[in-house]
Amino acid sequence: MNESAARFVSDHGEDDSVLPFAVEPLDVRGRVVKLGPALDHILSQHGYPAPIARLLGEAVVLTVLLGSSLKIEGRFQLQTRSDGVVDMLVVDFDAPDRLRAFARYDAQRLAFADRETDLIGKGHLAFTIDPGNEMSRYQGIVAMEGQGLEEAAHQYFRQSEQIPTFVRLAVAEAVTGSGDSQATAWRAGGIMLQFLPTSPERQRQADFDPGDIPEGYESAEGAAQGEDAQEDEAWSEAKILAGTIEDHELVDPTLSSERLLYRLFHERGVKVFAPQTVHDSCRCSREGIARMLRNFTPQERQDMIGDNGKIGVTCEFCSTFREFEPEELETAPEEE
Repeated sequence: MNESAARFVSDHGEDDSVLPFAVEPLDVRGRVVKLGPALDHILSQHGYPAPIARLLGEAVVLTVLLGSSLKIEGRFQLQTRSDGVVDMLVVDFDAPDRLRAFARYDAQRLAFADRETDLIGKGHLAFTIDPGNEMSRYQGIVAMEGQGLEEAAHQYFRQSEQIPTFVRLAVAEAVTGSGDSQATAWRAGGIMLQFLPTSPERQRQADFDPGDIPEGYESAEGAAQGEDAQEDEAWSEAKILAGTIEDHELVDPTLSSERLLYRLFHERGVKVFAPQTVHDSCRCSREGIARMLRNFTPQERQDMIGDNGKIGVTCEFCSTFREFEPEELETAPEEE
């Protein structure tokens, strides 16, 4: 563990944070994510049933693990579209630290779903990087065929000839107090490891931003290994160690990310770097929604008017409800 007099390593976890780390003897770098109030606020805004909340919680953790690795300004988005009970999941991560998410599901079908894999069903999972500033977007897609998000992430990295990657996700509903004072709150955690050897012959070509990649790393074009290639011993060891993680360790508020990493890799030596905090934040605004409504035709806006004579819009992400007088949408506001 990379500790110094300037850094106190607490036994208690730091919620809503990302902790980068490196296990240099194994050529591994990665991140641990712990989410508490930010995730609970996202889920509580919608009052999702527990199975939906858990699934969206996993999607949020996965998005933070991937999005926080990007060394660019812009947005990282995870989105699923499928024929399952949950026909859409959307999670936005605005670099460096803003997060929002929502799930769209069929409540009637949920009552008859007998497996968690029925929630997503068949469709696709897309990862999108939007750097902004009129730069080209990058999108990677993996087929969803009943597997969970964790396995879908592994499948994506394998198929795209990515850096070998291990992902583990966990979501739980914590209960505090008892009787009338009992309260519940959602928590989640995750860990991601990436194999980043320094010798070119051990590298795999990557077309996805490698995030915490060491300075000076260069992809070895044509060095991608086939599925039947023998796995590097260092990477095998790292995966075996990471595979011993229990779900409760990723969501336990009394176990810090540092202590978890020390338990996993103390024999090899693990370094941690400055943590990064994240928070839930929706980018919706009254002005932005008004601009969107003005893009509709006058007849379309007329059809949106409710019984009270106003147009009401609810943000899918944060559930904020806003009302507009039809007259205020007829002309664009004057530029200052």
